[in-house]
Amino acid sequence: MKKMNAILKKIEKWRMDTISERKFILLLSLVVGALSGLAAITLKNLIHFTIHHLTGNFSVDDVSYQYLAYPMIGILITVLLIKYVIKEDLGHGVSKILYAFSKKNSKISKHNMYSSMVTSTITIGFGGSVGAEAPVALTGAAIGSNLAQFFRLNYRAITLLAGCGSSAAIAGIFNAPLAGLLFTIEVLMIDLTMSSLLPLLISAVTATTTSYFLMGDSYHFRFSLHESFDVNNLHWVIILGVLCGLISVYFTRVMRWVEGHFKKQKSFIHRVIIGGVGLGLLIFLFPSLWGEGYVSINQILNGNYTDVLNNSVFFSFKNNQTILILVFIAILAFKVFATAITTGAGGVGGIFAPTLFMGCFAGFIFSSIINQGSPELATENYALYGMAGVMAGVMFAPMTAVFLIAEITGGYTLFVPLLISSACSYLTILAFEKHSLYHSHLAERGELLTHNKDKTVLTLMKLRRVIETDLITVDEDACLGDLVKLISKSKRNIFPVIDKDNNFRGVVLLDNIRSIMFNKEMYHKTYVTDLMVMPPEMVHPDESMEKVMKKFKSSGAWNLPVVENRKYIGFISKATIFSAYRSVLVHFSDE
Repeated sequence: MKKMNAILKKIEKWRMDTISERKFILLLSLVVGALSGLAAITLKNLIHFTIHHLTGNFSVDDVSYQYLAYPMIGILITVLLIKYVIKEDLGHGVSKILYAFSKKNSKISKHNMYSSMVTSTITIGFGGSVGAEAPVALTGAAIGSNLAQFFRLNYRAITLLAGCGSSAAIAGIFNAPLAGLLFTIEVLMIDLTMSSLLPLLISAVTATTTSYFLMGDSYHFRFSLHESFDVNNLHWVIILGVLCGLISVYFTRVMRWVEGHFKKQKSFIHRVIIGGVGLGLLIFLFPSLWGEGYVSINQILNGNYTDVLNNSVFFSFKNNQTILILVFIAILAFKVFATAITTGAGGVGGIFAPTLFMGCFAGFIFSSIINQGSPELATENYALYGMAGVMAGVMFAPMTAVFLIAEITGGYTLFVPLLISSACSYLTILAFEKHSLYHSHLAERGELLTHNKDKTVLTLMKLRRVIETDLITVDEDACLGDLVKLISKSKRNIFPVIDKDNNFRGVVLLDNIRSIMFNKEMYHKTYVTDLMVMPPEMVHPDESMEKVMKKFKSSGAWNLPVVENRKYIGFISKATIFSAYRSVLVHFSDE
C-alpha cells in the first residue's frame, strides 16, 4: 500500500508539473474511450458466442424444447453470482449510474468494470429478453469513474469521465458516436458545456474507431431504403408516433408492475423459479423474444419478416398474412413481460434493445395494417420510425433515438420522419409520465440530477450537514423567569420548547415576548406553554433539500425546526442553506 501511495504521489506530481488539468482530462477521455470501446466489443462477442453455442443447431422448422430450460438456467447462474460473489445488486445499469451521480459522488464500485459484463452475458446468452447496452454503459461509467478516482480528481471530473465511459460504451456497441454523446446528455443528464462536450466527443469517437478497427464498419442493422420520405404520408408518421407514445406508456407501466410483484417475493429461489418458468414459456411460444431480439429486427428490415416465426409453434402459418400479423401483435404485447420477468427474477440487462424491438414490430404492424387499404407504405421504413418512437418515449430521449436509428441503419435520408415520430411519441408519454423508467425511482426520492443547475445543486446538498444545533432549548414546564435567564445566555431569538423526553412541543419567539420579558411580576405567573407557538412547517432530517425549500417558500419562514419521530434535532435556516448552496455550486461548476 505504501509503495502504491508513493507511485500515486509521483504520478500526481508529474501531472501537476507537466500538464494542466483540462488537458489531462482530455487525455483520460481518450483512454476511457478506448477501454470502454473494447468492453463493448468484448460483451457483444461474448453474447454472440454464447447464443451460437446454445442455439446454433436448432432447426428453423421445428420447435426447440431447450427454450423452456435455458432462461431459468441463465437467471439462476446470474442470481447466484450476484448473491455470493459480487454481493451487490446491479439493478438497471443506467439507474445505477444515476444513483452514483446523485448519492455517491459519482464513485462507482471497481467490480462494475467487469461484473455487469459477466452477468449480462449469462442472462442474455441464455435467453434473457433484455439488452446489453445498459450493462456496458455501467461498465464504461465504472471505467471512467475509477480511472478518475485513481488520479484523485474532484467530483466534477469523476462525473465527467464516468459520462465519457457511458458515452463511449454506447458508441462502441452500436458504432454510433453521436448517439453515445446524446445518450449521456439526455439520459445521464451531463451538462452540455464546452468543457464537457470535447471529452465526451473524444471518448465516443475513440470507442467507435476502436470498434471499426476490430469489428469492421458495417451498420448494426442491414437496411435498404425502399422510399424517401413522402410529405403526403406525414399524417401516417404522426399517428405512428402517437401510437409509439402509448406503447411507451404501456411498456413503462408493465415494467413497474411486473418488477414490483417480483420484489414482493422474499425468496430469491421463488423469483428464479417463477421468472424462469414464465420466461421459458414465453420464449417457447415466441422464440423471437429470445435475447436482445436483433435477429428479428434484421429480418423485418430486410423484408424477411416471415422468418420471425422460425422455431416456433406458428411456423406453419408463415404464409398466412392475417395470422402472421396477429402473432406479431402478440409478440409486441408480450415482449415487455419477457423483459420485466428477466430483470424482476434477477437477470441483468437493459431496456435499449427491448424498446428497439417493440418499436420495430409496432412500425411493421402499423404499416402492414394500413397497407390493407389504398396507401402503399414501406413497412421497413415504418419499422425504423417505430424504433425511434418507442425508444424516445420509454427513455425520454428523442434526439438519442433519432441519431441512433440513423447511425445504426444508415437511414440518414429519413431524418425528418424519424424526428416527427420521436417528437410525437415523447410528447404523448409526457401526458402520462413525468419521468422515464431510468429516472422515476430516483425522482420519487428527490435524488435525481437534472440539467437545471439549481435543482442539481439542491439534490447534491444533504440536509443533515446544515442542521443548526446551537439553539438553547427550554423545558415546557419552565416559567417566564427561567426563560429570561436563558435569553441572557443566547445569541439567537428562537427557543425550541421540549418536554422531558426531548419531544418537540413548539417554539418561543423573542419578538413575541419583548413586551413582557422585563415585567418581573409575570415571571412566576406565566409559563412557556402560554408563550410558545407551533411553527408553520417542520422538517424531517432525511427530506430532500428541494422539498425543504418548498416548505420555506410556502410558509414564508426563515427558520424551521428539524424533527424526527417527534424528537427535536435542531433548526435549519435559509441563510445556512444559501451559504451551503454557494459552496456546492462553486464545487459543482464547470467554470
